[in-house]
Amino acid sequence: MSTSDSMNPITEDDIANFLVNTPDFFERHAQLLSSVRIVSPHGQRAVSLQERQADMLREKIRALEHRMMELIRHGSDNAVLSDRLHRWSQSLLICQQAAELPDAIVAEIQHHFMVPQVALRVWQVASKYQKKSFAQPVSDSVKAFTDALSAPSCGASAEAEALQWLAHPHEAHSVALLPLRHNAAPWRDAQTDASKVTQSMGLLVLASPDPQRFHPSMGTDVLTRIAELASAALSRLQAT
Repeated sequence: MSTSDSMNPITEDDIANFLVNTPDFFERHAQLLSSVRIVSPHGQRAVSLQERQADMLREKIRALEHRMMELIRHGSDNAVLSDRLHRWSQSLLICQQAAELPDAIVAEIQHHFMVPQVALRVWQVASKYQKKSFAQPVSDSVKAFTDALSAPSCGASAEAEALQWLAHPHEAHSVALLPLRHNAAPWRDAQTDASKVTQSMGLLVLASPDPQRFHPSMGTDVLTRIAELASAALSRLQAT
């Protein structure tokens, strides 16, 4: 052994780099594949290098199978949500009387999306609708709060007044607040450009006793579509 070798002993990284850069090593020393013994991660017994490689491959396959099942499950969940959104949209299209739309929106959301409590308020409606329950007076603070929302807000609601629109506000342990706008089309752009947020025309409140039903980190794509469709339908109530 040379002096330089004794001063710089071979490290595990040196061995690993050698094996990576010498792919034919085990072809020339095939007997090592069966003679090298490694402790199994599933116990204290020793296994050959080949067996350990097979174990690692099986673990990777199981991980891929688990991932595939997750993708299938999410795909199935998305298909169910898409179907529910489609059926809810149909219920709005077949509603012939504009004055019946708010009640239809609330009832059909409860039915199709299985939301325990739903409430709706619409402002700046035509005079013939102003005595309807959905057009009851709303404070300027609620309107300002709704104007400031660029997307549905989920979690424990900070808007106490809106919770009082619910039949059982004390049972609302998670809430989704959906701002309704005069022109809902550019809403998606508004999420990245605050200058494109249009004035609100109402607020849709979804509530559940389950604290995790509407949580701050959840995706809001479906809620956004519900708000956009509801806004488009309720535009028939607006004063001209």
